[in-house]
Amino acid sequence: MAEQLADTPNSKPSIPKLLNCPIDQLPGLSLQDQTQLRDCGIQTTRHLLQATQTPTQRQALAARLHTRIQRIHKWSALASLSQIPAVGCQYCGLLLHAGIISPTQLAQTPLSKLHQQILKLHVATMQRPDLCPDLGQISEWIAQAQHISRKR
Repeated sequence: MAEQLADTPNSKPSIPKLLNCPIDQLPGLSLQDQTQLRDCGIQTTRHLLQATQTPTQRQALAARLHTRIQRIHKWSALASLSQIPAVGCQYCGLLLHAGIISPTQLAQTPLSKLHQQILKLHVATMQRPDLCPDLGQISEWIAQAQHISRKR
């Protein structure tokens, strides 16, 4: 699912390509939310990010959808996190619930702290620490977020 540039001998590690997912893959969006977003021309996570770049754009979208601005902020944060290939739509909600709202914040979060937050969240909500992403996965999220943050 995560598409990356290929490494060549004696080259720097590849920089991950940003993911662009259909809007219906973002967690927490109801069918009505998805339909309303599509009616506004928002088909993908990239479209959502383009439509929510500024506070004025976010406010306008909230007004058009007759929803609270907090929902627009949440959707924008999910879309932003979902661009990270190792995170995608599968883990962007988990990161948001753990308090991470952007790739930049993820890039700056210490691995051990983030792992503890995610493990605590998993135990509290699922009571299944065995399903928690491991240190290797979380380390990959952070590394990819660091690459992405440097590109911006």
